[in-house]
Amino acid sequence: MSMLTVALLQLAPPGHDLGRNLALGEAACRRAAALGADVALFPEMWSNGYSASVPAGVGDLYRHPQRWTGTVVPPVPEPEAAWEGEPIGRDSPFVGHFRALAVELEMAIALTYLERWDGAPRNTVSLIDRHGRVVLHQAKVHTCAFDLPEAGLTPGESFAVGTLDTAAGDVMVGAMICYDREFPESARASMLAGAEVILTPNACELETNRLAQFRARAYENMTAVAMANYAGPGWGHSLAFDGIAFADGRSRDMLAVEAGEHPGVYPAVFDLDALRDYRRREAWGNAFRRPGAYGTLTDRQVNEPFLRVGPTGQSLPR
Repeated sequence: MSMLTVALLQLAPPGHDLGRNLALGEAACRRAAALGADVALFPEMWSNGYSASVPAGVGDLYRHPQRWTGTVVPPVPEPEAAWEGEPIGRDSPFVGHFRALAVELEMAIALTYLERWDGAPRNTVSLIDRHGRVVLHQAKVHTCAFDLPEAGLTPGESFAVGTLDTAAGDVMVGAMICYDREFPESARASMLAGAEVILTPNACELETNRLAQFRARAYENMTAVAMANYAGPGWGHSLAFDGIAFADGRSRDMLAVEAGEHPGVYPAVFDLDALRDYRRREAWGNAFRRPGAYGTLTDRQVNEPFLRVGPTGQSLPR
């Protein structure tokens, strides 16, 4: 057996009731297990439905300097206040419940939540294996610092990879969270760390450009990718690509599944043996990179036209 099934839990956004979200999440996991899933993947920040308290009229926090000209800037609260009272710890009963559920269902669960942290909270996914162990703990690195409520989060600092024990054997799994996937470095760092599959919790509109961008992450890294988004008009479209762009000398469609906009549980099936064989013989991933030519990728300097400052001219924290 080399088939790995990742169930994309495309659910309606929940509210602030942690107990209700726990019950709804458990029901979705049980549906995923009934469909034969090895992994159930939640949308971004399931513990509170990615909801926060943001005052009306508060827009961009950082713009190009010229875009502040003549702008009346509304008072902006401390960013951390948007998430006050909602974070939970990784040792919380909420996380503990899903660890026990993973054991009961013999299925891994990629659980997302607003994580309590020193200072501002974090946007986190914990990958729980079928034995109830957390094998990957990933915080969102590319927080949307240009706007509330995400400006009030502590960013993650790196992209980790964990070894997930499944019925198909050990699988190397990484994670990107929503805006992370819009940076090619995120998937590339995961691939370089050994990821074969990258899980992506999401919470935004998925239109043609973002869908194509996600396909590119699979193509350029020869890595399977799976994304779960919230359901709703303009949203939905949870999807997965198996990372195998060519077979028998011909181009092939890597799409494993794409949902519409309605709630549901959508299984994506990956053939791990086929993916591993493809990675051993094809030209992408880490086969022919030239890292010596990429020095500017780690340069912290930001130049025109990408300068962004706050309303008083303060630079974006980096």
